[in-house]
Amino acid sequence: MIEIFTDGSSSGNPGPGGYGVILRSGQHYKELSEGFRKTTNNRMELLAVIKGLEAIKIPKQNVTIFSDSKYVIDAIEKRWVHGWVAKGFKDKKNKDLWLRYLEISKLHNIKFNWVRGHNGHLENERCDELAVAAGKQKNLLIDSVFEMENAKASLL
Repeated sequence: MIEIFTDGSSSGNPGPGGYGVILRSGQHYKELSEGFRKTTNNRMELLAVIKGLEAIKIPKQNVTIFSDSKYVIDAIEKRWVHGWVAKGFKDKKNKDLWLRYLEISKLHNIKFNWVRGHNGHLENERCDELAVAAGKQKNLLIDSVFEMENAKASLL
């Protein structure tokens, strides 16, 4: 059993942001985080889940993901994302990340648990710290899909 704890953040929406992930299995423990110069909270919440799953090297694992994002959990558990795919993501955001999630999710047996954010949950609080710190770094990455889509939208 692998546990993945996730959180995403952005300072402004959009604005600089980051994600934080904890992977835990038995005695194994790993933290991941990255920051981006312009993104959204929802993108970082979803990217945290993706990065956690991508860090698992052996397929067909039983994985429990803990997230405080109703956006991510509801879209998956209520199967909204499958409706979005069927409609070509018409009027929906984050298509690139949702397609990436759907691909990586095929490799494992995944269960989601929602945790209340900023409520003293030890791992969620740590993921929040990682995400916020990542978004404050000096050399932030470029969320190129997000920036390109917003550049196109501003030209219309």
